Amino acid sequence: MALTAGIVGLPNVGKSTMFNAITQAGAEAANYPFATIDPNVGIVEVPDHRLDKLTELVNPKKKIPTTFEFTDIAGIVQGASKGEGLGNQFLANIRQVDAIVQVVRCFADENVTHVSGKIDPVDDMETINMELILADLETVTKRTQRVEKMARQKDKDAMAELDVLTTLKEGLEAEKPARALEFSEEEWKIVQELHLLTTKPALYAANVSEDEVQNPYANDEVQRVKEYAEAENAEVITVCAKVEEEISELDQEEKELFLDDLGIEEAGLDQLIKRSYSLLGLGTFFTAGEPEVRAWTFRKGMKAPQAAGVIHSDFERGFIRAETVSYEDLMAAGSMAAAREQGNARLEGKEYIVQDGDVIHFRFNV
Repeated sequence: MALTAGIVGLPNVGKSTMFNAITQAGAEAANYPFATIDPNVGIVEVPDHRLDKLTELVNPKKKIPTTFEFTDIAGIVQGASKGEGLGNQFLANIRQVDAIVQVVRCFADENVTHVSGKIDPVDDMETINMELILADLETVTKRTQRVEKMARQKDKDAMAELDVLTTLKEGLEAEKPARALEFSEEEWKIVQELHLLTTKPALYAANVSEDEVQNPYANDEVQRVKEYAEAENAEVITVCAKVEEEISELDQEEKELFLDDLGIEEAGLDQLIKRSYSLLGLGTFFTAGEPEVRAWTFRKGMKAPQAAGVIHSDFERGFIRAETVSYEDLMAAGSMAAAREQGNARLEGKEYIVQDGDVIHFRFNV
């Protein structure tokens, strides 16, 4: 399931450093704008303690985590919606991702220049969001001109779309992202067909200094970011990209010791990966046997045959039943055999909606 979150931000806010930490892909991180022009793409494992516990229980030959894709997109500058600073290319790259992670700089460092000459994360956020809004406004305006002609001819579909376009135009002109506007389920389907940038779910990553990593919310700028995000029902996490890049070079045992020394329970980038995964409405189910224990990504709300298709199209095509037990019930039972004896392993049919944490054995016949 190839879904990706795009990392965006103004130049020199730490997004490429953070991308390096996530993927250890070595994207260029330089102290000048446009160090990253072509988007870098990296695949990262989704941290999940349940996979580790299942591996201990089953003792398979292999353990395979599920993965998530991040795209590092070059720094956006004011005027991007009009093509300034390679803006057209940047916006085209953003259109290709499913969610947006916006990195905002909340630290001062005289050795790292800021494109606007000052540290003001809210101003940075407004700059980026305005460019996305302006790009969407152009899309909506062009579409409205086409639909108006059909609506004048009393075409019902066109009239319904024109109502949606009018709401979008008014909202965007009021500097509100499309995702913050209210639509019915049917209206939202029309909105989604427009592929607007501001319909994409968004997460803000406040990048703090090494000195603030233990207590990031003591930083006044982080508080301002939090207030701004809350106003549009968006989430915020705090990271120190520089520290995270150091952590990414350590093995698991060294990483845990490093985090203990810093007094941090979970690495900021582990939080970022999990929140981005959740942002897209994704869940994880597991398959567990002697050959391998494996985590699989699925969209929440999927029925059993579609989840089977995540593994292989033949599984979906020839789906018969799904033997299912929740992770919690399996761990409490101690084995699949015990879970069956306790009545916690169920045979589910085609209408079963897969739940996050399900451990499933699919039965199929092709």
